[in-house]
This record gives sequence, C-alpha cells and structure tokens, in this order.
Amino acid sequence: MTSLGLPTILSPRLCLALLGALVIALLAVPVTSSPARADGPGVGAPWVVSLGDSYISGEAGRWAGSSNASSSRADALGPTAYFDNASGTGEQIARCHRSRSAEVFIGGGVNGLNLACSGATTATGGGNSDTFKPGLDFYDNGAGQVGQAKALQQFAATHNVDMVSVSIGGNDFKFASIVQSCVVDFLSSPTWAKDYCKDDGSVVENFTAANIAAVKARVAGAFRNVQTAMRNAGYADTSWTLLVQTYPSPLPRGSGIRYSESGFSRQSTGGCGFWNADADWANDYALPTINSTVTGAVTASGLPNAKILDLSSAFNGRRLCEGTVGLYEERGLASWQSAGAVDQTEWVNQIRTVTTCCSDSPYYVQESLHPNYWAQLATRSCVRQAYNAGAVRGGRCSIAGTGLVNGEPRMVLQ
Repeated sequence: MTSLGLPTILSPRLCLALLGALVIALLAVPVTSSPARADGPGVGAPWVVSLGDSYISGEAGRWAGSSNASSSRADALGPTAYFDNASGTGEQIARCHRSRSAEVFIGGGVNGLNLACSGATTATGGGNSDTFKPGLDFYDNGAGQVGQAKALQQFAATHNVDMVSVSIGGNDFKFASIVQSCVVDFLSSPTWAKDYCKDDGSVVENFTAANIAAVKARVAGAFRNVQTAMRNAGYADTSWTLLVQTYPSPLPRGSGIRYSESGFSRQSTGGCGFWNADADWANDYALPTINSTVTGAVTASGLPNAKILDLSSAFNGRRLCEGTVGLYEERGLASWQSAGAVDQTEWVNQIRTVTTCCSDSPYYVQESLHPNYWAQLATRSCVRQAYNAGAVRGGRCSIAGTGLVNGEPRMVLQ
C-alpha cells in the first residue's frame, strides 16, 4: 500500500538522497534564529531628550535658594554641577551648563539625555570652543561641533526616544539683554525720575509686530527641524512626542517684591533690580508675549504630535524677591538641607552683575534669573507627569503643597 503517493519502503539510494537534502537544509538555517536586536526606534529602554536653551539645560541648577552671607548655604551640587562629559571632569560644550539637577532626568526606568545649551537660540552661533552655542538646526562643522537637531538625529538612530522636550525662543527675543537693560536703568536712575526699561528702544524693538512674527517663524522652523531629525533617524511622527514648554515667571509683579524701590537694596541685597513698573510689564506683557509666540509656533509648525507644558506660573510663591520667601539669613535657616528650606527660600537665582560676581566667586553671571536647584527638580516632576508612562500629555504645572516628595517639591500637572 502507499500513502500520499509515497512508497511504503524507501530504497537505500533514496534515503541517502533525502538525508543529504536534509543536511543541506539544516546548514542553511542560521545558528541563532532570533538575533539580538540593537536599540533604536521603538526598541530598547525608553529615552527622553531635552533640547533648547538655559531654561531647560539646567542653568543655575547648582544653587538651592540664595544667601549673601555664605554661598555654601545654597550650594546643593558643588563645583562639578555642570560637568557632563563621560568622565565627569568637565563640560562637553563650554558654558552650556547642563546641570545634574536638570529636568530631563525623570527616572523610573526612563533614561534622560540633555542636549540643551545655555544661551542657545533657534540657530547655531559662535565659532570657537568658548563661544559655540548649538541651536536647533543641523549645523556640522566636521570637527565635532553639531547643532542640536543633528545631535538628536544621531542619538535617536540608535536609541529608543519616546519624547523630546524643548524650551526655545527666549534668547531669540534677547532675554539676557532685556534683563541687563532693566537692571542698569534701576541702578542708574533715582526714584523721583525713574528710567524704565520697558520703553527703552533696544527693548521695544524686540516686541514689534514684525520681530514677534519673525521669532515665531524661526521657532516653528526649529520644531520642524526636530521632526526632520526624528524622521531621518527612522521614526514615524506617531511614534514619539514633542513636549514644548513655556517660560515661567521668575520675578513677581512690583507689589509682590519684598524690597523697597528706594535705595539699592532691591539689587544689592535681593538681586532683583527692577522698578515696579518694569516688573509689572515683564509679567503682564513680555512673558505672555514670549509664551504666546512659542505656543503659536507649535501650531504654525504643523507637527501632529506636539504637546504643551505650561510653566508660566509654576514657581509663583517662590520667585526671586517674592514676599513669601527669603534669603537663608532672612529666614533663619542654616542651609538648603534645613527642614522647610524648599518652601521658605527662592526658586530663582539672583541677578548678578560684574560687581557681585568676580573671578574668585563660585557664581556665574549667566545663572542670573534662572530656575535654581529647587525649580529644576520641580520642573522635573512636571515633566515626569507629562511623560505619563509614555502616554504623553500636556497641561499647566503648579505647586501642589509644601515639603518634598522623593526629594522633589510637590507639583501637579492639570
């Protein structure tokens, strides 16, 4: 009898032929049928990458509060705070100030990479190692200096990037120059003849309709560069999320400043040399204009996968010179490690000038008016809540209570 058309008993010659075919077939099969996969788009441990300027790089992240008596009271991270090279001995890019307290390091099984740089604008600037500032572009000088979009593309190609968090636009409005103008006007004019920065020509020109539109276009282009970088790295738009953060208010309105306008204590003691009217203008016009430009750029970019993290009021109640907080010596606290220090001290660094920040000082002028250690950790909590275990969401971040939770201020994203 036969079955399926095959002979019941196979001849020796046919057996040998079949055995040879089987050996050839087995040799054609790889030894490992499921080779180990390299990390890359959608594969491996998740990463969050931060891009942009000083408000996300971690500038001022060394300092927890302020003291004019002793810098050690507020020194949470020490002189290596901004060291981010592989050996932990220095900065990869001079003065990018990527602090260890930066918000991108949300933990919980999610890795963080900080590519942001203090002083960055939408476009790369500077030409040497001391002035190089990578922007959100594809700049590449062939000698290791690349724009942040190019750096993101290179990294994302071999790592699983779930979310890219961005803060950009403030320096395109010349934030540092505006602050300088306000402090100079405060220090150089008397109370009976106040010279306001809000009407200085150099300040006003940053807020003309034409410049606002130009900045909006550049920021939108920067967001599209991020999209292009991710596409070039192999990602579909639906496989990652762009989290765009707005800028927080660093200084209260004039009525909320705890130092008088008369005399120089507002700057010499508090490090917040703004006239009341300029502080009001900064909160009521300048900050909302910058933030609306950033959020408008998100819409203009056309990215389908963008969310907004609203930080505009995240530090309210803990801002520089605000009446609800104080210097360590004003509050009778020994240091940043004292109980209640996070709630009684400032979350924004003092404005320092060349007369208060000299060669033997541990402070940098560029740390002025930036979120400090407490604020960095507070924002980190907000970013973690926005990441939402990979189901990224936007919202408004604010203080949720006093004390610390796992070493971070209590924050809520709504």
